[in-house]
Amino acid sequence: MSQDTAQKTLLLTGASRGIGHATVMKFAEEGWRVISCSRQPFSDKCPWPGGEDNHIQVDLGDPNQTMDAIERIQKRLKNGRLDALVNNAGISPKDENGGRLNTLDTDLRTWGHVFHVNFFASVVLARGLRNELAAANGSVVNVTSIAGARVHPFAGAAYATSKAALAALTREMAHDFGPLGVRVNAIAPGEVETSILSEGTDKIVAKLPMQRLGQPSEVANAIYFLCSDQSSYVSGAEIEVNGAQHV
Repeated sequence: MSQDTAQKTLLLTGASRGIGHATVMKFAEEGWRVISCSRQPFSDKCPWPGGEDNHIQVDLGDPNQTMDAIERIQKRLKNGRLDALVNNAGISPKDENGGRLNTLDTDLRTWGHVFHVNFFASVVLARGLRNELAAANGSVVNVTSIAGARVHPFAGAAYATSKAALAALTREMAHDFGPLGVRVNAIAPGEVETSILSEGTDKIVAKLPMQRLGQPSEVANAIYFLCSDQSSYVSGAEIEVNGAQHV
């Protein structure tokens, strides 16, 4: 196949559940090859084509492992091209009772770990794979959060500030990667129906203009749009996918 008709490749972090799982399914349905990254080995609960062969186990909370993963990813790429990078991996630690950790009680080491996974890994992967992204006129999508723009009753301070920083990073990357032919955008999900919803989410949903939870597939559709030719002149944007929760 020519480069124009060859199968496109997505690199996705945080693929094993929720939004990440739905994103793999969406791209696979559209004929893309998906390379997944996570700190866990590939699970047989992730039923997508070639998943085990296209999985890279790496702890994005470890700076050395993250940097070392670049070469491993490059070896998996065909013709040195990467069509899309979706930085979806994220962690939001809770206290021993499952409550949010605020600025007064979050340990410094916890701040560091959250930022390594939620923020630094995104720029390390994109910078390390910039040649491959440029070769494909590729797209980067950073998954931020409604919590990056307002105090959230469940998301901790470290998580929220890391997502706010990721939104700012998206703008900076759009500026820097643009001359390479690479677009960089973000999506900011709100309350999405996954297995990790906190107790009390129903009270938030009742106040939403759309009065329902979002579905992981709806977020995946927005991600796919930003990685497709349909968004060829969209860069530096953060799309809210939250049922008007931000208004």
